[in-house]
Amino acid sequence: MTAVREYEFTQRDFNFLRRLSNERTGIVVSDDKFNMFYSRLARRVRALGLKDFAAYCDYLQDPAHDGEMIELVNAVTTNLTSFFRENHHFEFLANTAIPEAIQRNRNSRTLRIWSAGCSTGEEPYSLAMTLAEQDAQLRSWDAQIFASDIDSNVLAQAQAGVYAQARVDGLSKQRLKRFFLKGRGDQNGKVRVKDELKNKIRFDQVNLMQPLKVEQQDLIFCRNVIIYFDKDTKRKLMDRYADVLVDGGYLFIGHSESLYQVTERFKLVGNTVYRKIG
Repeated sequence: MTAVREYEFTQRDFNFLRRLSNERTGIVVSDDKFNMFYSRLARRVRALGLKDFAAYCDYLQDPAHDGEMIELVNAVTTNLTSFFRENHHFEFLANTAIPEAIQRNRNSRTLRIWSAGCSTGEEPYSLAMTLAEQDAQLRSWDAQIFASDIDSNVLAQAQAGVYAQARVDGLSKQRLKRFFLKGRGDQNGKVRVKDELKNKIRFDQVNLMQPLKVEQQDLIFCRNVIIYFDKDTKRKLMDRYADVLVDGGYLFIGHSESLYQVTERFKLVGNTVYRKIG
């Protein structure tokens, strides 16, 4: 039995919205996301007081409503993450990538890491913890993390650095004690990231499909992002990443992603770890 929908949502509406989403984000939306689009965007139709999705499509085409594109992108992008997700990347970072960068940048004493697609912040804070644990080697260095996402909502959560206790249950007692504070009052049952970590990170909204205005990076984490892109979009993005990475710099992607037949500017050197070819 077909569920009765609050608003009419046609294939034409879906095709328009996914094309618009693709133009803005590069994400390829497959046919099986029809119901997902309805469930996530029905709240926008309701909030705007529109009668159906056709009216929402018309609304989006009005230049006066360009701000609604932010709401559209926020609604349809997927944000799933956790602290030290795919931990082998952080082990490679601590044991190989950071020591190499220290050697390479010993004169400038700078280190730059980009978390592209940082979601709610668990990845850049995991990176910041890894840097803090290398304090003996990086003391007096200018080591900074740039964390970006296209979704302004999750970016605000990341910047706040407040998490439910369950989100940090997998961390060691040592890391919890060193890097987090227990919430009080209305934040009881939550934890807050200490300023020691926050001060290492700069957050900003970035659309990876637009020209990148990013300083040169030693390392880029872009995990579980390109899985949503077609091959041409992946190729363009990899060229952009290669342009902002130092020669010999590393790119980390998600466990279900691959650059096979996508680019010749990176070489696979580990489990979903790629090195820029100079």
